[in-house]
Amino acid sequence: MIQREGEGWRLAWDANRHPFSVLIAGGGWAVELSDPEAQALRDGVRDLVAQHQQLVDQLMAEESIELELERGVWWLSIEGDRQAWALRAVLTPEAGQRAVEAFWPPAAAGPFTVALQQLYGQP
Repeated sequence: MIQREGEGWRLAWDANRHPFSVLIAGGGWAVELSDPEAQALRDGVRDLVAQHQQLVDQLMAEESIELELERGVWWLSIEGDRQAWALRAVLTPEAGQRAVEAFWPPAAAGPFTVALQQLYGQP
């Protein structure tokens, strides 16, 4: 079992919990995801953060930015400035499946994103 947490976020993985082996959480909420859902979340967040990093040098100090990405069952958004951003994720699966809306404020979004990338061995 892997478990990481910080102020306003938590991430856990337990291979013995099938099919929902990954737990993601924020302030006052938690949800379990399947490995494929969590891996798709990881990949989407990684790509969205990379887009932000590519644009950081073009932003003035007081300028804010919002980026969105829709991929598969996930809709993702980061909103913030050069230094920090909030992360929102919406899972909209096939009909008859559960749906999720998740949010991490700026203080939690960065550390959660790093932990999510490390969960599956990504830098």
